[in-house]
Amino acid sequence: MFDEPRVARAVREILHAIGEDPEREGLQETPERVAGAYAKLFSGLGEDPARHLEVAFDEGARDLVLIRDLPVCSVCEHHLLPFIGKAHVGYVPEGRIAGFSELARLVEGYARRPQIQERLTAQVADALHDALGAAGSMVVIEATHSCMTMRYAETTGSVAVTSAARGAFEEDAARRAEVLSLIRRGT
Repeated sequence: MFDEPRVARAVREILHAIGEDPEREGLQETPERVAGAYAKLFSGLGEDPARHLEVAFDEGARDLVLIRDLPVCSVCEHHLLPFIGKAHVGYVPEGRIAGFSELARLVEGYARRPQIQERLTAQVADALHDALGAAGSMVVIEATHSCMTMRYAETTGSVAVTSAARGAFEEDAARRAEVLSLIRRGT
């Protein structure tokens, strides 16, 4: 699926286009290194991240599950520059719970593709609600976008925050407030 030689050729062409010499000592292996990095950064394109929720346990649980500060590294699809931050993922089970590491894999799977933060947030919330069958899900992502900080000095230090609420959290402001309060306690 991922064509590393083609990506390396494209990077070599970009180096030529910006006036660099891809044969210069420091750049000789750059096209292959970039292709290898892109293979990892975009590895989520070849998978359905919701599959990680198939490994779930019927525990009869009905109380809030929240994981704060899951690392998020993705690539902005508008500029192909990274955005980096953290995800806070919460859900109210309808009996079935997912393993904590599966929630981290879910976030990573959606993040490892050309992405926008708004869509990433919604995809994780939707997967928890729909694929896991949660009574409600809530996802908050906080990230710094290189496309802003590298291109415009005045945005250095800015953090984009997105949230998505489904089911019980969409319908009940008190439950939503509980999750936001728990997230704030950790920051």
